[in-house]
Amino acid sequence: MERNVEKSWNDELFDPTPIWKRRRYFVVFMAFLGLFNVYALRSNLNVAIVSMTDNRTIEHPDNTTTYEQYFNWNSKEKGYALSSFYYGYLCTQIIGGVIAQKTGGSILFGCGIGVTAIMTLLTPLAANLSLYALIGVRVIEGLFEGVTYSALYEMWSKWAPPFERSRMVVAAFTGNYIGLVISMPVSGILAASVGWEWIFYVFGIIGCVWTVLWLIFIRRSPARDPFITAGERIYIEQSLNRQSMDKEVKIPWKAIFNSSAVWAIIAAQFSEGWGFFTLQTQLPQFLKDALNFDIAKSGIISALPYLCMAVMCQIAGYLSDWVRIKGYWTTGQTRRYFNSMAFLTQMACMLLAAFFLHPVSSVTFITIGVAMASFAYASFSVNYLDIAPQFAGVLMGLCNSFATVAGIISPILTGYIVTDADAEQWKIIFYIAAGIYVFGCVIYWIWAQGEIQPWAVQESIEFEDASEMPKIQNGISNPALDVKK
Repeated sequence: MERNVEKSWNDELFDPTPIWKRRRYFVVFMAFLGLFNVYALRSNLNVAIVSMTDNRTIEHPDNTTTYEQYFNWNSKEKGYALSSFYYGYLCTQIIGGVIAQKTGGSILFGCGIGVTAIMTLLTPLAANLSLYALIGVRVIEGLFEGVTYSALYEMWSKWAPPFERSRMVVAAFTGNYIGLVISMPVSGILAASVGWEWIFYVFGIIGCVWTVLWLIFIRRSPARDPFITAGERIYIEQSLNRQSMDKEVKIPWKAIFNSSAVWAIIAAQFSEGWGFFTLQTQLPQFLKDALNFDIAKSGIISALPYLCMAVMCQIAGYLSDWVRIKGYWTTGQTRRYFNSMAFLTQMACMLLAAFFLHPVSSVTFITIGVAMASFAYASFSVNYLDIAPQFAGVLMGLCNSFATVAGIISPILTGYIVTDADAEQWKIIFYIAAGIYVFGCVIYWIWAQGEIQPWAVQESIEFEDASEMPKIQNGISNPALDVKK
């Protein structure tokens, strides 16, 4: 049935453009590089701050040796510096979607990263002025990066044909983790060889170069792109015109906040955000304090978990679709099983990494835990498309706001707990993360849903003729798709 329905939706739609000349794939490639910059610019301070606050050996002419720091910040002050990015990031999550609809996703996406890159170039100057100046720069970076994901989703609504969206979005979003994989070891090498300032100079320049190329070559829609072939433009526009998106729908805020399915996603995204941001911001410092790695090695090893995650994301996404297409699990079962498998494994890895505190075993468990997060992202992060596709952008901004709160609290709490680089204090951080994973697992298991919710039923019919929507899709029945005439 699925094959016949798909044929009816795409009747006579064909893209004659050779694959290597298809403009939409170039947009995906540039978006991949953009998201590479998003995470590289966001995470560079995580490695740099280790070198910025480390003791330096000073040899004097009289054969005496002294030790000093670039910046004498205590653990609490470092926690505020690391979390300050998310103060601004939190404020523009939902606003970004509104601005993108009015100005276009391409301009907003490019300018968001471009301003962040410029502020990154100013980071060494701000740090030398004062801690407060550094925090101010990071807040501004967060404000502008906060609009990037909403802007990119607005672009996908214009560029991604319905039956290519998953692969296009996943391919572009892999740039997030490749950005971490490359930026963290490179930052460690730069800090050890030429100085921590060059971490910000190198990635700031890369971000500025990408911004110029993006603004020159990328447009918000195929209709505005002077480089696209007529055949590809017609193919994209006709495939998207099959969907009726011109009806303005009032967002049911009360129903959203009263929905247990929404709160299940919020709990899961907050829990995963806590663990993710704890490791993203603190892993280099943990490797140095508890496992005695130097700055160069800690940067390289910090990237290893995210390399594994980038690979596992492709596998988890494929498996998530495969088990539903085959009819082995319903959508709700798939989301629950994948999320529980991820969270329980991450909980166990956090406890084991804290218990052993051995360079090989701890790094191994952390790597496994981060890689398993890919199964959680194949669960809750797409679940808002299951329960309310018409409001998926709003739900994404809302849920990501809660995850951002975790990114703010976690580094600050770490600063209060880890006060003297003691390994036992680091164990507490891992125990807290493990407990939060259990919390998210339980709440999501109880409340998660895989079907369109009653408050989103009428608004979620995207097809010109709702009767064309199959009552059974991929072997899965959803009563919310029944159309009454």
